[in-house]
Amino acid sequence: MRTSLVLLSARLLDPASGGFLPQTALAVADGRIAALGDDRTIRELADAATTVIDLKGAVVTPGLVDGHLHPVTGAELTHGLDLSGCTDLPSVRAALAAEVGTIARGAWLHAWGLDPNVFGDRPVEAAALSPVLDGVPALLQLFDAHSMLASPRALELAGVEGPRTFAQAAEVVCDADGRPTGLLLEDAACELVERAAPQPTHAERRERLAAALRAMAASGLTGGHAMDAGGDSLDLYTELDRAGELPLRLRVAPWCQPGVDRDGLRELVELQGRGGELWRVDGVKLFMDGTIDNGTAWLERPDCHGESTHAFWPDPAHYTQVIEELHRAGVPTATHAIGDAAVRHALDAIAKATANGAANETNSTPSPVRHRIEHIETVPDDVVRRFAELGVIASMQPTHCCDFTRADHTDNWSRRLGEERADRAWRCRDLWDAGATVVLGSDWPIAPYPPLGVMAGARHRRPTRDLSQPPHNPGQALTALEALRAMTVNAAFAAGEEQRAGRIAVGHRADLTVLAADPLSAPAAELAEVPVLLTVLDGRPTHRADRLS
Repeated sequence: MRTSLVLLSARLLDPASGGFLPQTALAVADGRIAALGDDRTIRELADAATTVIDLKGAVVTPGLVDGHLHPVTGAELTHGLDLSGCTDLPSVRAALAAEVGTIARGAWLHAWGLDPNVFGDRPVEAAALSPVLDGVPALLQLFDAHSMLASPRALELAGVEGPRTFAQAAEVVCDADGRPTGLLLEDAACELVERAAPQPTHAERRERLAAALRAMAASGLTGGHAMDAGGDSLDLYTELDRAGELPLRLRVAPWCQPGVDRDGLRELVELQGRGGELWRVDGVKLFMDGTIDNGTAWLERPDCHGESTHAFWPDPAHYTQVIEELHRAGVPTATHAIGDAAVRHALDAIAKATANGAANETNSTPSPVRHRIEHIETVPDDVVRRFAELGVIASMQPTHCCDFTRADHTDNWSRRLGEERADRAWRCRDLWDAGATVVLGSDWPIAPYPPLGVMAGARHRRPTRDLSQPPHNPGQALTALEALRAMTVNAAFAAGEEQRAGRIAVGHRADLTVLAADPLSAPAAELAEVPVLLTVLDGRPTHRADRLS
């Protein structure tokens, strides 16, 4: 066994143990942590071919893992104009006008990150932007990635002239006269117009993905739970993996859409285990609802506009049957469920599946099938308790609360829900205290992927743009150690990898993140700015700061 990497003069932080280890150095062999000890002992394990790095007191944690992101989709959606910094209509119009001035006549304008709060009390529609988009085919992705605004010219080129009927909860929003307003809700409606726009080549998509993943590695990420696998996503991962250009370890969950038949389910089951050295298909992603922001969530009571009253699955009972079949096949599921009714139904379905599975189980020591629910933006007390009772992973994205809601409840999300339900926002603390396994992620491209920012948001719950603003429901904040565990230990558990990942321990994967400061003592407001000095994946550096050269 040859030692490939040695890290010296380190502060080894193992969140599973609750703090720092007494050792100051580690050695890596065959992609695993081979030894822990003092500097002199570990240095003796190196030979002429070993990479030896003196960390000069930097902090080493298990590799940080984003529990929910969309690498391929994100690389595509974030190509174009970034509107995420715009806080009102004048700033959106100014950004669009500047972009229009740079594109060729007739070219499509793509933008992303549009916050519906910029419209204030006005409807979210293209008319508000028509002064700068006159004659320009434009697609403006709203920040939730479940809706977009299409300009009149884009609608014309796509042949969308009125309402459409869809097999799932999607909508071409129209005015009282049946004319499209430009707002498209959910994928089926958005795709009508997206198909009319010029498409990037495979080579362009591959490079965009590679660049996004390199940037993620530089932010300290060593892995991610990828919540989609559409189109040629798996082929792109295969290409990058074989070329040695995949800097993250990815666990991929393909989508299962409403209306799936037995053949479709069989294909999803057969996909499980496909992968390469650093990625694999492991799980299935389903949607129980849309988003509160655009009125497509599933709430137990309608929002203030009378919306968010239906499930994404036209027949929720069919969703329950699908969960049962996937559970019997040993396939873990991750269900997008934002509203209280959606979360409750997903838990009911998992409870039924696991009860039937236990009744039918002949193996006395079955491998656990760990189901997850994603987002969980507002739920009552009785729902919180059920996560631990059922062993369901709570996958949370705290920066959504930080950046898309306000403590005074004047934002679109809170106004739609009303005071009572807005006070139940992102109940990370309550879920943790109830015994649930909480995993943190970004949902990139919905929110930025740097993991230190995600952990910081879980602690301060304040708007990233202005940390002087009051926090939204600060009683739901996590501690520094809990936030770190949620992106290391708990992420490994959610993937069924707790015996080989998520710890600084001999035999565990050498997926490591090295920070210039202690994430447990760094103030929450400063954590996002802590430099990432080194990222190690499978024992090889994927990012190395100049100061370590």
